[in-house]
Formats: sequence, C-alpha cells, structure tokens
Amino acid sequence: MPVLSRFTSRIRPADLNLDQTPQRAGFGVARVGLVSTCANPRCKAGWLKVWRNRTSPVFEGGWCCSPECTAAQVGWALRREIEMLGHAEEPRRHRVPLGLVMLGQGWITGTQLRGALAAQQTAGGGRIGHWLTRQQCVSEHLITRALALQWGCPVLGLDSHEPGSVAVFLPRLFVDAFGALPLRSAAGKLLYVGFEQRLDRVLTLAIERMTDLRVECGVVQDSVFRPAHARMLQARFPRVELIEAVSEQVLVQELALRVERARPVDCRLVRVHDCFWLRMWKRPQRGPSPEIEAIEDLISSINPLM
Repeated sequence: MPVLSRFTSRIRPADLNLDQTPQRAGFGVARVGLVSTCANPRCKAGWLKVWRNRTSPVFEGGWCCSPECTAAQVGWALRREIEMLGHAEEPRRHRVPLGLVMLGQGWITGTQLRGALAAQQTAGGGRIGHWLTRQQCVSEHLITRALALQWGCPVLGLDSHEPGSVAVFLPRLFVDAFGALPLRSAAGKLLYVGFEQRLDRVLTLAIERMTDLRVECGVVQDSVFRPAHARMLQARFPRVELIEAVSEQVLVQELALRVERARPVDCRLVRVHDCFWLRMWKRPQRGPSPEIEAIEDLISSINPLM
C-alpha cells in the first residue's frame, strides 16, 4: 500500500524536456562564488555562468547554475534511487519463529507454546507474543528479549526521550506509517531508533544517508513503546509537502521547481520503500541538531494510475 495518502498534490503530465544522461552526484561542500563550477557536467552555459549572481540552490553538495541544471541533477538522483530499489530493500530472511526462540532459551514450556498457538488459531490471528502474555502469563519483558534475539538487535529503553529534540531527524509521516520511534541522539554522531515488533532497516538506512548519522535500531517493550509513540506524533516536525506524480519525468519537474523556489544551501534525495524523501536545508546548520525552521521535507511517489 502506498505511503502517501489521498491528500497528496496530484501532478499531471506536461511537455517536459529533461536530460536523460546520468549526472555525477556526491555529498560535499559546493564551491559557490565568482568562478564556481556547475555540478551538472553537461551544463551548456559555459563561462557565462561566472557572471551570474546566483549562489544557490545546492543539490547534494553541488551548485546548480540554472533551473535546467537543477532539473538535470534532480533527474539523475531520482533515477539513481529508482535503480537502487532492489538493493535498498532488505532481502527476505528466514527468522526462527518467536515461540521457538523462547522455547530454545527455556523461557517458556512446550505446553505454554501449544496453548498460545491454540488461542491464536481460535481467535483467527494475533501475534504469538500477545497470546503468550495474555493466556500463558509470560512476562512482556521476556517477549521483548526474544524479539531482540530474533532480529539480532538490542532492547532499547526510553531514557532521556524528549520528542521535541529528535523530531527534526525524520518526517512525521515516517514515524506514523513505519512505526518508528526516534529516541535520542548522541554526540551528533549516533541516532537511536526504536520499533515495536519488527525493524525497518530500509527506513534506518535512509535516515543514515539523509542525516550522516549512524543509526542504531532496536526493539522497545510494547507497553512502553505505544504511549511514547503517541507522544512522538504530537511533537513539532519539519514542514512537509506531499506530492504524487503520474511519471518519473513529471516528478523531476515538480521537485526541481520546488528546489528552485526554496533555493536551499543544500538538499538530498533518498528512497524510502515506495516513496522518495527530499530534504532541503534553507540555511547552514550550526551544532549537532539541525533547526526545524530551516528544514523543509518533500515526500513524493510515482503513481501512473492517477
């Protein structure tokens, strides 16, 4: 199911003429000034760009000397993310069922496991951990430890969790749609993100690429996660715009248009499952935590059937 809701902007086809040649990309510090070099290697402006009074926008570390060059760079980045789809999605792995994990650790008995499975079958569904807790009086703490073993990750707590201080690291839509809970950052280098039942490594990789922070993800105990997640959704997040386009070409045009309007000092594009996340920094960031007011997010998707 697409992440974007029915409230997204709906973009229709237009007569576009975008350069389809892949361009170079890279995150770095753009040289912007009298003799700045345009990031688009196929820029046709020549030395005329030296005299332009234009220091922005900067896209993925490279200055764009004209709207055409901005569109070319956005187009290359979008195609890069589309081609990365097969590599970005986590491969399906066989995980030992939670009940067997707990049985192997000696945390439950065979009788308890059979009773929980019978309750699950009678109810027509539900997580086995829920039935172990409800029907077999297994502690929630043990269920969480078993989930951590199943996913090969730590159990994370909510020590020093302040929603307002971590809301800047990802859009509210991702917190809601993917069940992510940003917990805390450490020394401007590490971000802890918690999940209730299953990790979303595609999302955490996207956060790493966008923020340059190393993301440590883990599971959080259900009874702790749910109220904390509800509080997190009430925090103030960066401004976001949702876009749904009928084609890749149309999406490039719309993203490039918004980059040109905002003239950010830098911006990046990454893929998150079936959507694309473009973040624009409107002024240089100072300190380990970015300023929410200086950030604008664009979350977009391609829907040929609109």
